[in-house]
Amino acid sequence: MARGEGGEQFSATSLLQGKAAATDGVKLAQKHDQKRHLSVCSKLCFAIGGAPYQITGSALGFFLQIYLLDVAQLDPFYASIILFVGRAWDAVTDPTIGFLVSRSPWTRYGRMLPWIVFSTPFAVLSYFLVWFVPPIDQGKVIWYLIFYCFFQTMQTCFHVPYSALTMFISADQKERDSATAYRMTVEVLGTLIGTAIQGQIVGGAIAPCISLQEINATQAPLTVDLNVSKSFITLDQTKNAYMTASGVICGIYVLCAIILFSGVKEQREISRLKTEKPMLFFQGLRLVMSHGPYVKLVMGFLFTSLAFMLLEGNFALFCSYTLGFRNNFQNILLVIMISATLMIPFWQWFLTKFGKKTAVYIGTTSVIPFMIVLVCMKSNLIVTFVVTFAAGASVAAAFLLPWSMLPDVIDDFQVKNPEARGHEAIFYSFYVFFTKFASGVSLGISTLSLDFAGYMTNGCSQPDAVHLTLRMLVSAAPIALIILGLIIFILYPINETVRQDNRKLLKDLRESEQDSEMDSSDSGNVV
Repeated sequence: MARGEGGEQFSATSLLQGKAAATDGVKLAQKHDQKRHLSVCSKLCFAIGGAPYQITGSALGFFLQIYLLDVAQLDPFYASIILFVGRAWDAVTDPTIGFLVSRSPWTRYGRMLPWIVFSTPFAVLSYFLVWFVPPIDQGKVIWYLIFYCFFQTMQTCFHVPYSALTMFISADQKERDSATAYRMTVEVLGTLIGTAIQGQIVGGAIAPCISLQEINATQAPLTVDLNVSKSFITLDQTKNAYMTASGVICGIYVLCAIILFSGVKEQREISRLKTEKPMLFFQGLRLVMSHGPYVKLVMGFLFTSLAFMLLEGNFALFCSYTLGFRNNFQNILLVIMISATLMIPFWQWFLTKFGKKTAVYIGTTSVIPFMIVLVCMKSNLIVTFVVTFAAGASVAAAFLLPWSMLPDVIDDFQVKNPEARGHEAIFYSFYVFFTKFASGVSLGISTLSLDFAGYMTNGCSQPDAVHLTLRMLVSAAPIALIILGLIIFILYPINETVRQDNRKLLKDLRESEQDSEMDSSDSGNVV
């Protein structure tokens, strides 16, 4: 009788434990579903974190070359060295920081967010000093090299973990794609803000230029060309305008970092699973560079990104001298960014409807006719505004598509290498590495080309050879690079069918791992 009562009691206890385990399982599943679903607030906070990179990047991309030449008044040869070394150093730091991030220990705030927080103060300080003209003549080149390279390093410590954070905010691919669309919209808006702040503040204090007569007569005093400015603006006022713009941008940088840290939670179970193994640097490099879809994606976007970087780096000079819009070039840049911002939702809908590869071909090639019209037409401000507004649609596609397609490649890698984890930062950092290094080479070569063509620092006008060089740099060269990139994209294997299959396989893999964890937990409770 005692045994029977004990047996019934044991059965009742087992039944209660079973019900409790089932309830816990349902709660755990619901918890996972809730974590997989991102709120609009979380997506916005995540997206805002991408603004600093684009705000500072647009200011540097559009204005640093003309700043070094006409405000800091460096020789084009030394300006090309600064641009090349800064970009090359930035490229080298990307895989290094990516490796360190991938090996970072988990903290109460995650693995990615601490990097973002600690790098922000140093990035802000060094960015401000890039736009400061030191009161020395012999050490200017060293000054800009040091602070430009230091800023690029701190920016990398912010952007590499932020880019990799895309994989850690949700396990669901749709949620990541949605968050990426939010991010791209804010980043293009950030580029618009950076262009607007830098352009409008600096545009009101254009550096005084030197006429051809003054260049020929070395004894002549420095005057301002009446066709350029109706009032006398000193070079010191122009320097102060650049520092004011950089101070405003630094404040926005800090605010965005605070919002990102406060509103985004990094999910530990996504970044650290039981099957994860530590990855050595060269092991990660070998695995990443041996993954065919990744190599094709990087090479394709390498050429197309270079095309837009050449256009970005030389467009201010092209508008100022070749088109003759020295007083309006900042407004032309602003029109491009407004158009790109408005077109991001369209391209997000387009890639969802017709696929990402189709979006690449349509979005990238749409800029070619406008490049041709821009360099062939006569100087006309209204037509220039119309053409650049239309070209902004292609700029939006160039912003959105690379970052939208990288998670697909990482998912494909996880399906084919389920035992290798913790590699996300390496994927993102090597992609940025190749792009930045090549852009450094292109910007250095383009500035040297202007030097060889006879570019006159701070001149009111330029020789015909400089005009021809600028037309090549903003039209012929970018078009050739775009065509090369699209040829490579023909070989890119991840279409919509492959993407959906990978999504299903990864979902099954994560569910099986969660079931294994629950089974292990249940076994521990029984024991």
